[in-house]
Amino acid sequence: MLEASLRWVSVRVSPGVDVGSRDACLAALFAVGAQGVHEDGASLVTHFPPSTDLEAVHIALTEADEGVTIETAPVPDIDWSEAWKSRINAHDLGSLTVTPPWLAEGRDPARTIVIEPGMAFGTGEHATTRGVVRLLPTVMRDGDIVADLGAGSAVLAIAAAKLGASRVYAVELDGEAIPDAEQNVLRNGVADRVHVFEADAGALLPLLAPVRVVLANIISSVLVELLPIIAESLTDDGGAILSGILQEEREEMLGVLAATGWRVLDEDAEDIWWSVSIARV
Repeated sequence: MLEASLRWVSVRVSPGVDVGSRDACLAALFAVGAQGVHEDGASLVTHFPPSTDLEAVHIALTEADEGVTIETAPVPDIDWSEAWKSRINAHDLGSLTVTPPWLAEGRDPARTIVIEPGMAFGTGEHATTRGVVRLLPTVMRDGDIVADLGAGSAVLAIAAAKLGASRVYAVELDGEAIPDAEQNVLRNGVADRVHVFEADAGALLPLLAPVRVVLANIISSVLVELLPIIAESLTDDGGAILSGILQEEREEMLGVLAATGWRVLDEDAEDIWWSVSIARV
């Protein structure tokens, strides 16, 4: 007699050879409460929560298919509060590395950006963030004044400071992201250069001008709206890095840039995303 388990249980079902056996077993699994079924070769695999009546699962499957083979095994206990960390990686991006705190040991602090994953966007796990960091050396100079629009976790603002900016304005509209950004700025030892503002980027940028570099990792439609404000806010020798643009939008964005008086300095592409560094013609 199969008893209810006190742990999650993996159930592997190998249907018989009769026509319709697979579909019958699949229907039986869903009927007894399976929330999802994974196909592993000829087998069907699912998981049931603790206290599931495994005998009822067995009866349902054998009634659906007399030739079925059923294997069960307890799922190992996992500390999910720690297990999620295995999905966050350190990213070497040219002259800088973006890493979570638990992978930062032994790295050069001057070239390492330590970001505590939280609610704010920007842990280095997204290709748009990585694209901007890789492009930063194409526009940055020592002593630059930089504005990071849609700053999120402030990872890009911190990157600019690490690359020699004398002052960086990290502008973020989402108030919930501000505490994370401020903590990341302190953690990376750049609070003397990076200043976090909760504000609308389009409204605040003219008040911060002139700046030599603008960073904007935002959706393409917003980038297009901001281009005139960015142009007016840059120094004569300034430049910008735009990201958050799909590769399928590249040609359209290049047309917009050319029509509004910008030239391309460099490009970066990863996965479905495209980033570009630009300067005024």
